[in-house]
Amino acid sequence: MSFSSKDVKEAYERIKNYIVKTPLEESFYLEDDNQKYFFKLESFQRVKSFKIRGALNKMMTLTEEEKRLGVATISSGNHGSSVSYAASLLGIENVKIVVPKTAPKSKVDKIEYFGGEAVLLGDNYDEAHKEGMAFIEENELTFIDAFYDDSAIYGGQGTIAIEILEENKDIDTIVVPIGGGGLITGIAVAAKTIKPDIRIIGVQTEACPAMIKAYEDNVFYEEYPSGPTLCDALVGGIGKLSYEMAKDYVDDFIEVSEESIGRAVSFMAKEEKYIVEAGSAVTVAAVTDYKERIGGKNVALVLSGGNIDGEILTELMTKY
Repeated sequence: MSFSSKDVKEAYERIKNYIVKTPLEESFYLEDDNQKYFFKLESFQRVKSFKIRGALNKMMTLTEEEKRLGVATISSGNHGSSVSYAASLLGIENVKIVVPKTAPKSKVDKIEYFGGEAVLLGDNYDEAHKEGMAFIEENELTFIDAFYDDSAIYGGQGTIAIEILEENKDIDTIVVPIGGGGLITGIAVAAKTIKPDIRIIGVQTEACPAMIKAYEDNVFYEEYPSGPTLCDALVGGIGKLSYEMAKDYVDDFIEVSEESIGRAVSFMAKEEKYIVEAGSAVTVAAVTDYKERIGGKNVALVLSGGNIDGEILTELMTKY
């Protein structure tokens, strides 16, 4: 289990003609005389999520036999949609996305829109994972990991750093959401290789600060309980590879409140005119609450996705 910037460079060469090189747009409202902020809009990917980068990179490394037998993953969210979409780009026909029986119809519809087959197993995510892994093994499918320890997944996610620094060499700080940790680890390793003095800041919701607590407690939390949260993409435990590497590459870990996240979602829609999911808006919330702690003069905020439920968006825009 190893991962380096070489994995990111190879990933970028592999996937660059298939993905959207997403915009890096300067904020109108966050900056002041000393600091500029730039939004890296992964919400502009076809699946409205950065997850397509890792999923596609992994699937492009498969053998012809593995592609013929098919692929699978366990996810009712962005990763599931991304695996489904990547398979359609690569002509992989047998695509199974295991989701809990309780998964919202909108998420199942999106998976199937891109050509994957949603397989409903278990009454919650943990049950779906247990039954899903057995299903995948039984059907000889290749499992496309979301964040645990696959260097091809981490490499794909890290390509965001290459794009940021190619577009704006003055970026001195990158702020990144943390869920399972694949995104921040990929970005941090790539960015520090390109520009060793760059600062990388990771952000989690107070409802599920799994990475922060893992380092505080010196315990690898493969699973972690979550309180009520807007950030469904940031709940649960962290990846083994991320746990082992992130502490050596990430300069600070910040925890933000659910209220700040809700305000950030509303701010982005009303003021900056971008629709982003709550898990993405943690980076904006961090700037709002911890501007001095984040520091930097040219700061990139990774907005990892735009898949937010319309009713939740309306509610937050009404409230804030």
